[in-house]
Amino acid sequence: MMTPDEIRERLRAVEDPHLGDDIVSLGLVREIAVDDEAETVQVTLGLGAPYSPTETSIAGRVRDKIDGTGYDIDLTATVDRGVDPEETVLPNVKNIIAVASGKGGVGKSTVAANLAAGLADLGARVGLFDADVYGPNVPQMMGTDDQPQITEDETMLPPVAHGVEIMSMEFLLDESAPAIWRGPMVHKVLTQLWEDVDWGRGGHLDYMVVDLPPGTGDTQLTMLQSIPVSGAVIVTTPQSVALDDAQRGMEMFGEHETPVLGIVENMSTFVCPDCGGRHDIFGSGGGETFAEETDMPFLGSIPLDPAVRTSENPVVLGNDETASAVTEFVETTVDMQGVVHRRRESSQ
Repeated sequence: MMTPDEIRERLRAVEDPHLGDDIVSLGLVREIAVDDEAETVQVTLGLGAPYSPTETSIAGRVRDKIDGTGYDIDLTATVDRGVDPEETVLPNVKNIIAVASGKGGVGKSTVAANLAAGLADLGARVGLFDADVYGPNVPQMMGTDDQPQITEDETMLPPVAHGVEIMSMEFLLDESAPAIWRGPMVHKVLTQLWEDVDWGRGGHLDYMVVDLPPGTGDTQLTMLQSIPVSGAVIVTTPQSVALDDAQRGMEMFGEHETPVLGIVENMSTFVCPDCGGRHDIFGSGGGETFAEETDMPFLGSIPLDPAVRTSENPVVLGNDETASAVTEFVETTVDMQGVVHRRRESSQ
């Protein structure tokens, strides 16, 4: 026979590498139930970032600690996300990650598309919401020209590419018409896209990645006031002017008490496909230095690669140096989302 206390003592050997203590002391073991007759142990952990490498490792070590007992383990994970599901839009979306930049031209949409595709490649259920009202281009970056389907109850079903559900402002625009939006229009359209889309197709999404327009305008304000953003990624390039703008973007999320998961430096190094030489066209290391100065996690450096422009698929799905760098960024980002949740859990 096993008791919950005996299981709990076994789990004290499982440490959280980011929070620096064992999962029991941190309060991440939320519930333990032992069924001696069925020889099963049910453990509920305070983990909230599905397919995060760190949380996957923690769950694996929990299983290892119970495997030798002769009991089967039923492992579940849940966190208090600080919102009432009945009072919020997108209640079936576990994590909403906003991708933002202080200025245009830093490859923000490319980063958002690859983050979404990379999360789906890890096994997560993912949605990608292209909220860039002034330059929506995520469908092209995801290699699809499919349009949303409309159900009998006038709900939109987003098209799927590379395992990612996609909704874009582009679907609402005439290709030849300029994108001119004012605050009330932005609020109305964004609200419709959040509330009238069947995200998860009757199920749930582990992650929704939101590609914001550059800057700190009406779209960002509407989103932060309307939906429970679980974390933000700030995209910059190495040069100082981009870093200055990134600072303003980070301050915007701080004002709305939205966790910033970290800084990613895009277009960091160009590797010549002919000679193999490496060139720092926009400088080097600015994003990492900025992260250190602002005490923010550095999520990684993404090379300046022509394949980003020419490939019909997100580069994260490839098998070259750029794909490896983007995959590392994706894994670090989702790990930081997990840290945000576990830190909140351990403080309660």
